[in-house]
Amino acid sequence: MADGGQRRAGRAGSMNAGAGRAGSMNAGAALLEPALSKGQKDDPAILWDGGTVTYGDLDAASNRFANACADLGQGLGGLGNEDRVLILVQDRPDFFIVYIGLMKAGAVPVALNLRASAKDIAHMIADSACRLLIVDRLFLDLVDQAGALLGGLPPLLLCDGPQEGHQDLATVMAGRSDTFDPVPRGPDDMAFWMYTSGTTGMPKGVVHMQRCVTMAGRFLAEELNVGRGDRLFCSSKLFFAFSLGHVFMACLRVGATAILLEGWPSCEVIARVLERFRPTVLFSVPTFFRNMLHEGVAEAPAMADLRYVISAGEKLPESLFAAWRSTTGHEILEVIGATEAAFPFLGNRPGAVRAGSCGRPTPGVEVRLLDDDGGPIDTPGLPGILWIRTPALARGYWNQPDRTDDAFRDGWYRTGDMFMVDADGHHHHQGRGDDMLKISGQWVSPAEIEDHVMAVEGLREAVVVGAANADGLIRLALFAVADPGADPAALEAAITARCKATLSIYKCPRRILFVDDLPRTATGKVQRFALRQMAADLA
Repeated sequence: MADGGQRRAGRAGSMNAGAGRAGSMNAGAALLEPALSKGQKDDPAILWDGGTVTYGDLDAASNRFANACADLGQGLGGLGNEDRVLILVQDRPDFFIVYIGLMKAGAVPVALNLRASAKDIAHMIADSACRLLIVDRLFLDLVDQAGALLGGLPPLLLCDGPQEGHQDLATVMAGRSDTFDPVPRGPDDMAFWMYTSGTTGMPKGVVHMQRCVTMAGRFLAEELNVGRGDRLFCSSKLFFAFSLGHVFMACLRVGATAILLEGWPSCEVIARVLERFRPTVLFSVPTFFRNMLHEGVAEAPAMADLRYVISAGEKLPESLFAAWRSTTGHEILEVIGATEAAFPFLGNRPGAVRAGSCGRPTPGVEVRLLDDDGGPIDTPGLPGILWIRTPALARGYWNQPDRTDDAFRDGWYRTGDMFMVDADGHHHHQGRGDDMLKISGQWVSPAEIEDHVMAVEGLREAVVVGAANADGLIRLALFAVADPGADPAALEAAITARCKATLSIYKCPRRILFVDDLPRTATGKVQRFALRQMAADLA
């Protein structure tokens, strides 16, 4: 089966949904089938500094790699049958090719954080029992360090060129057929994994099923009318659920064009991408929106081509929303999702944006708020833990049955996020459930305080945590990052004055601590537990 001949058949891109048992599908083929069936073979699927990749090119290349999977992997028989393959590849067309090709072959791609530590990579290699690593040469030393921790590595495939002692992507794909009959899978079979960022403890493997991809793009298509002719760019890298779900999966399902950036973004780089490729939909995070405003990128002429600007990853301060709209004329549509749900489960809609909220449930998603005892919360304004139900929901956490049972129940997923719903049905994020604090007998949302504080001019970031004082009582501490050149003493006075003027006394931070940077995970999330420890140490 050296050339994968036993699997090749039919037209390129055929989904063969009727192959095998009834109701079978293939997630890799399902990403491309809608565009190909509409005659978009010659439409651009990807734009990047190296040129253009059409939908036909992507389909053919992923078929060639799917055929090559017959000869890859540890042991005999090639790759398939839910074999896990870890991917450490920068944002290039190769990422799309190997990811789709693996799913077509019945294997399970797992994109890793490009800034993960050797320890985390070793954990994910062992935890997933992966049979192949697909890596760029840039990460070889890191992978070798992981191998030293494990006492060995699975086979390696280099993605960006040959190197002695390793197989490379171009060579294994050379001469393979452009057609491939995708392996039929059941809707509840594994399709792909994502690892959580490991905010506390080691990363968890989130197992997504084949049917998940059928939800990709519903929010973009049904609520924003994004589709053929649109160009999508995300400042976050493809391994993030935010980018993987939108610029990869949703983009292909709606027949739009993905703009890829190899390497890490900066405001200067984003300005170049905007000018060259003129995206119509921009995905980013509040930190980047703030930086684009400060560095003048938000005033670039290319902003005029944008139809939508979408934010996720962390709460969007209302002051930043207002500043962006004033400068660019665009409203930022805040959405929220989770690795366990793959795509946003709440989102704002054009013409109905509620600044400071995450909007309403996205198409195909059910939500509910429950109190500490598991009872429903139906009264507007009362906070509760958000639970969601969606066909895109993961099966659970690999090798972690207890955590799976805690989070996944009867088809619902406990997000761990506190929300309150206003009278119009918009959901307002109140922080993580374990971040909610009881101060002087009153529940306090750090997010509410942070929103108020961020209206102070000269403040770049602010995070509120609770830490025990000398008497063992939990009191509020605010960690602040000032703009360059700002006077911390003047900022502290302004923050104190605003809090006293706009918040109840028990919501006013007792301590304001200025730091140069906030501690973050490899995916950029603030490590509140580290700040709590810092506050406790200072107390």
